[in-house]
Amino acid sequence: MTTTTAAAPPQAIPPDGGTPPAPAPRTRRKLTPYWLLLPGIAWLVVFFAVPMVYQASTSLQTGSLEDGFRVTWHVSTYWDALVEYRWHFVRSFGYAATATLLCLAVGYPLAYTIAFKAGKRWRNVILILVIAPFFTSFLIRTLAWKTILSDGGPVVGALNALHVLDVTSALGLTSGDRVLATPLAVVCGLTYNFLPFMILPLYTSLERIDPRLHEAAGDLYARPFTTFRKVTFPISLPGVVAGTLLTFIPASGDYINAQLLGSPSEQMVGNGIQKQFLNVLDYPTAAALSFILMALILGMVTVYMRKAGTEELV
Repeated sequence: MTTTTAAAPPQAIPPDGGTPPAPAPRTRRKLTPYWLLLPGIAWLVVFFAVPMVYQASTSLQTGSLEDGFRVTWHVSTYWDALVEYRWHFVRSFGYAATATLLCLAVGYPLAYTIAFKAGKRWRNVILILVIAPFFTSFLIRTLAWKTILSDGGPVVGALNALHVLDVTSALGLTSGDRVLATPLAVVCGLTYNFLPFMILPLYTSLERIDPRLHEAAGDLYARPFTTFRKVTFPISLPGVVAGTLLTFIPASGDYINAQLLGSPSEQMVGNGIQKQFLNVLDYPTAAALSFILMALILGMVTVYMRKAGTEELV
């Protein structure tokens, strides 16, 4: 019995008739993707993995700044931090969820208008206006809201004239005739600062919808609201999922808005971490709070992603 072997592929002959170049070694071709990933992996290791390990070790330490901290595997720090700052966590997730819903309510109509109603010229103008706040410091934008919601400002005067503050005070969102140093002010600041994170994914998802689908729905005698409910909104769900995640996650860990627009009774968990790190100098408690916040957010995001689906996430 004779055995046959596959013939090697012919090598290209250079035009000048010289020796054809040697093929690249197979090992080098296999390692090329890993070499391309190396900068990203190095970045994650240096700026994510190493700080995480350091923070984990810090959360298990005991001691003081004068005597020094050492790892004693003091796990009860997590429970103590959770009990002491339990209402900070409640406020953080409550404010973040409210701001996310408001961003969705405001951002979806605007993204829909940009994608389907605005012409090409106005579309670019509106997108620039959406992105323009990013060219200003986050701190300055929040301080601007402190001026907008000041007690003698026109916004508070208009809300008083319309008796809106009477309703919000009854709901516990404001205090008397004031908006500053109340939960409403904190939510307004969060909504404004993170609104672009909602609009951009929604616009990207809506822009990919073929307008002929709307025409087909109209040919089938579907009303505009039915077309939106049956066609537009289901297709844009990946943008909704991406926008809510990009808004809720950073809003949960924010502390600038609560610090500048709220009062001590509106402090979020980010303010507690800042206080423990910079004022109390209790590094183990601050590290434990950071890990608890991260674990809770990961848990909620995992449940949300499973419920919403991520197959076509933008």
